Amino acid sequence: AGLLERQTGKDVSRIIDAPRPVPLSYEYALTSLEGTVELALRKGEGPLYIVHFSQDAALSSASALASYGVATKEQREAVKEAMKGARFTTAFGKTLKRLLGCGVGVHHAGMLPRYRLLVEKLAQQGVLPVICGTDTLGVGINVPIHTVVLTALTKFDGHKMRRLRSREFHQIAGRAGRSGFDTEGVVIAEAPEHEIENHKAEVKAAGDAKKLRKIKKKKPPENFVNWNEDTFNRLVESVPEKLTPRMRVTHSMVLAEVEQGGDARARVEELIADSLQTDEEKVALSQRADEVFATLIAAGVVVKEDLPDGGASYYVTVDLPEDFALDQPLSPFLLAALELLDPEDDDYALNVVSMVEATLEDPRQVLRAQERRARDRAMAEMKMDGVEYEERLERIADVTYEKPLEDLLDAAFEKYCEGVPWARDFCLRPKSVLRDMLESAADFKGYIQKLGITRYEGALLRYLSEAFRALDRTVPEGKRDERLEDVVAWLGLIVRSVDSSLVDEWENAGAALDAAPPSPEDEPVVRDRRGLTVLVRNALFNRVRAAAHRDVATLGEMDADWGFGERAWAVALDEFYDAHEEVLLDADARSKAYLVLDESDEESAHVWHVRQIFHDAEGDSDFAIAADVDLDATQAGDGVVFANYRVGFAEDLGE
Repeated sequence: AGLLERQTGKDVSRIIDAPRPVPLSYEYALTSLEGTVELALRKGEGPLYIVHFSQDAALSSASALASYGVATKEQREAVKEAMKGARFTTAFGKTLKRLLGCGVGVHHAGMLPRYRLLVEKLAQQGVLPVICGTDTLGVGINVPIHTVVLTALTKFDGHKMRRLRSREFHQIAGRAGRSGFDTEGVVIAEAPEHEIENHKAEVKAAGDAKKLRKIKKKKPPENFVNWNEDTFNRLVESVPEKLTPRMRVTHSMVLAEVEQGGDARARVEELIADSLQTDEEKVALSQRADEVFATLIAAGVVVKEDLPDGGASYYVTVDLPEDFALDQPLSPFLLAALELLDPEDDDYALNVVSMVEATLEDPRQVLRAQERRARDRAMAEMKMDGVEYEERLERIADVTYEKPLEDLLDAAFEKYCEGVPWARDFCLRPKSVLRDMLESAADFKGYIQKLGITRYEGALLRYLSEAFRALDRTVPEGKRDERLEDVVAWLGLIVRSVDSSLVDEWENAGAALDAAPPSPEDEPVVRDRRGLTVLVRNALFNRVRAAAHRDVATLGEMDADWGFGERAWAVALDEFYDAHEEVLLDADARSKAYLVLDESDEESAHVWHVRQIFHDAEGDSDFAIAADVDLDATQAGDGVVFANYRVGFAEDLGE
């Protein structure tokens, strides 16, 4: 308030206390979560939002409560009616549909946006008696939640487990009892599991001193950060902690000031002086500003001109990229690094993808899954090689996810920063998510299954949408070959078919607000022919690859929905290998010569007739997969949807 008065010269009103319009009551529960929920619903204290501090825990609780039964028949019918028209095409979507049908919602950042929006819509309509999630629900929307249940009073903050801070607790508790929906709200904190078990044993002893002495009290797990009713009461009565400012002086910030002309160093010093940092922090920030200015001047990016009056003026000597500090701040480096690649290289398109991926934020859950797979594979190989257990543990610590072009990119970035010092405000993050999908010919659904990240499909989709935006908007036309164009088209189709909201939001930015939406009659049957062709081609070749490794389990899992399961594939492959030695996976096998695509019934029946021919060692080309592609279902789902699916020799498949 004092800072506002100094800067504006106006009086500032201070609101010291603002009574909550909907009062809250607080309870500490010594019952299991199921018991707490049952009691609250019986008392008419729904809807309940059950807050967890991990996405996995939220889904586990939702599954347990759905089995336990929390919704009446009328509530289940209301949910069913409200869900009409919703698409549940992904693996997690099928789980969510079942949970919602039982009256239990799930809400966390790892879900697809369309699933989160559906749960928010059902919550706003008040048809879900219970929602399990992280502390994401209620941010920016007014949801009628009567009761908030905290499953713990501790959380992992990225470094360690710790108790909730006062500000965090009051923010979460504030979701209960929304104005306009309730006249009161309830906040319940679950006791730790060991405390609940001990209380249960004491109740069972029914005050019998002899039985009470015999109770063997359950202890908390090792390294458990404990909480109890006193912890809860202190949080209820506490005042939110003072906010701590986190000012940083970066190259980007300094350049923004220099671009305005005049004495940029003095203006940066004013910013530091006007900040709410401590005196010690201000000294450190001022020293940092000196370092940044010195770096920019030494690199010849900024020039300082001393003025006759003793002042100074600074100006920039280079053209700064537009929005260089926004969106993907390393896009200028990407454009420079593309010059290092050879367009004639067979892996050129994949290498461009790797460079793009290195400039994107890490999708942590996806990379953790990749690292687990890499370590499991490395551990199995070391066991096979007879490596001793202690040495295996030592070696496994160095195994991580793939980082293509890491050495090339690190060297290039170091050189780039010599001329563009502000790039040091950021860091490269080499990884292979999109590239891994391309090299394994995996679609969205297949990649989710491959890594076992059903619960984090939203994180993968967000990452793929950012990769699509970077490829589509940053990589110049002159740097795109035929295969890279295929990648961009395929990736755009993948993102749109799974959940178009992330792409539509930035593609429609700046569009006329009153523009009429296209009529469904005007929409072509195939909206992105190139992308859909690549999607179908990859899906079929993925099956050829599995057939080459005789992986009937994977083939059966992929094709069970079209009536061609594991047993049918086993019979088909036995017939193939009776006649041929192997399935070739060379460049010819991936070529258009081995994929027949008939679009003759596209307009009339909304199908493509496809045939993927196996490239056998003898060159007979007499074995194939034949099927129809359901165009509408494929473009609305998360993978290719087949019909009339069969596998065999040409004479048996017919035309």
